[in-house]
Amino acid sequence: MQIEIREPSRAEMADYYRALPFANGLPSWEPAPAAWHGGPEPWPPPRTPATAEQLGEWAEADLADAAFHPVAALVDTKVVGASAMLSFDVTVPGGRSLPMGGVTGTGVIATHRRRGLLRLMMQSMFDAALERGEPLAMLSASEGSIYGRFGFSPATFRARWEIRRSEARLLSAEPDEGSLELVDAATATAEWPAVHLAVRAGRVGELSPLPGRWDGLTDAASGTDGPLRYLIHRHPDGTVDGIAHFRLPWSRTAEQAGSLIVEAFEATNPAAYRAMWALLLDFDLTQIVIAPARPREEPLKWMLANPRALRITRQSDNLWARILDVQKALEGRAYEVPGEITFTIEDDTMCPANVGTWRLVADGPTAQLSRTTGLADLVIDIQALSSLYLGGMSAHDLTQAGHLLPLTGNAVGKLARMFRTDPEPHNSFGF
Repeated sequence: MQIEIREPSRAEMADYYRALPFANGLPSWEPAPAAWHGGPEPWPPPRTPATAEQLGEWAEADLADAAFHPVAALVDTKVVGASAMLSFDVTVPGGRSLPMGGVTGTGVIATHRRRGLLRLMMQSMFDAALERGEPLAMLSASEGSIYGRFGFSPATFRARWEIRRSEARLLSAEPDEGSLELVDAATATAEWPAVHLAVRAGRVGELSPLPGRWDGLTDAASGTDGPLRYLIHRHPDGTVDGIAHFRLPWSRTAEQAGSLIVEAFEATNPAAYRAMWALLLDFDLTQIVIAPARPREEPLKWMLANPRALRITRQSDNLWARILDVQKALEGRAYEVPGEITFTIEDDTMCPANVGTWRLVADGPTAQLSRTTGLADLVIDIQALSSLYLGGMSAHDLTQAGHLLPLTGNAVGKLARMFRTDPEPHNSFGF
């Protein structure tokens, strides 16, 4: 059996896609009610296999994209596995933006599973990302038990919440000096980049958009779901400082009738945020507002007369992070609490340069990481360090789970204070 791990040629792209479940109409995600899906049914819906014409269109688009880095596993010259990295920038603590390789579209055909092909593809992508200068890798895990073996670990969460219109009374506030406007898809498409750029600058975990991110917005209806509606908020100076997409789907059941599903929502300031939610929570002929793919903690909860009215009905991990270059990654972010800590990474077979004892000295916005032969404050595995990196996970919980071994009395508390960020990291779209 001859194994090759390499970038597929143009002639191999159809076979490359056929190694991916979604291209064959096969399940590509755990069949469960998803936190980023507004409806009551499991996600994703069934798919049909891609046609030869679709495969050709995908190949032309992907190969023309400089951010797309495919890798294939070939056994005896036949493509049996496929994956890819997409080059993003991700906002890290301190508001900086670091290059990141986003793993996407991964699969091995059923006849060739359990042979180590996924690990070989992942190693190839890690090596290529390091050569491109990407110190981080991230993904959304289609199955929770697969990617920990490669050093990935949950770093952000997303939640689906809902609120009854009858319970959605907001506390009083100063009148909004801006204005709300319902617009068409073309207007929303034009305004999204600037709004997202402003939001991304202040949100840890947010990603740079790929080209054409909002080009698919349309005013056309989608079956019984109806068309997307687009709401914008204008600042008093006329600039758009908030956008929301919502849908009013028809339901076969009385329990789901009168639902307003908010499929995207971003605001660059509290006034726009409050004004848009005030309208969406009091839309005529609706009973319930559902907002999937939201952060676990919403400022809206503190704007409600009854904070319990906002109920989280689903929650899941979102981005899984993997540090590829510990020095570039840790020096690339800021630390809200200055401090010094020494830690040991005992094992990282896929990125062996991370192994060793490191001394991190952080002075707020600047940090320096250097190797040391001194005693460590703690031993930490690469998964735990990757989870902590964006600042949203608990060092205490990771210690209790055995991913972190403190060697000095205050090591866990010091690590937690240095790495934590507020608000929690969040990213608004997947890849």
